[in-house]
Amino acid sequence: MDLDMESRVVLVTGSSQGIGQAAALAFAREGARVGVTYHANREKAEAIVETIREGGGDALAVKLDLASTESIREAVARIIERWSRLDVLVNNAVSWGDRGPREMPRFEDLSSDAWRGALRANVEGHFDAIQAVLPSMRARRWGRILNVSSGIAVDGMAGAATYGAAKAALHGLTRSLSIELGPAGILVNVVMPGLTLTEGMTARVPATFLKERAKASPIRRLLAPEEVVPMIVFLCSAANTAVTGEIIRASGGIT
Repeated sequence: MDLDMESRVVLVTGSSQGIGQAAALAFAREGARVGVTYHANREKAEAIVETIREGGGDALAVKLDLASTESIREAVARIIERWSRLDVLVNNAVSWGDRGPREMPRFEDLSSDAWRGALRANVEGHFDAIQAVLPSMRARRWGRILNVSSGIAVDGMAGAATYGAAKAALHGLTRSLSIELGPAGILVNVVMPGLTLTEGMTARVPATFLKERAKASPIRRLLAPEEVVPMIVFLCSAANTAVTGEIIRASGGIT
């Protein structure tokens, strides 16, 4: 299958590790030029860029803070300045705040600042990124926007109300944008992983819980980031001409 990525410029947010890192490397293998973003760990992002360049590809590391509209616009501007276009946006970056979902207080003890901060970063940050990339996509009447969600958006998890609400918001946003942007040749979709064995997940979630979730899966294991990425790459490629406004699980069957 020809994905026709060789002439494309792709921005993958949150690509210094986890699913974002795997996606950046996968797009580069298909010949795309890749913007690799980081929030705090520039060294990791630069290492990924170097790996892509060693493989004959082209990439650029740029800082991006989901909580800052200015930072997001600057990151997009740098990508367009480098390659004169931006064809694909993968909204993968996520902000957990100071504590992960299993470390959160009871909902009634959650501060308004923590609630608003999570929504600002994980909803409005994606909103800012989409707004910033659309002029380039509209100019060429071609584009792909992929929002990475989570099974928590539909299945829920105790202690993850802010995260689940933010990710669920992306579902409604995606559906509406698919209708608005379809006539301009821009397809918008959601990929919804389940619990995935990223560096952050294995570091913050107890091993006993991961084992329990693996046993609950039809395939009796949790997925690695590299197993989620093929769906992302396909939906963002020229090979996808018909799928838009969809929410697609990539979870190994976990519901």
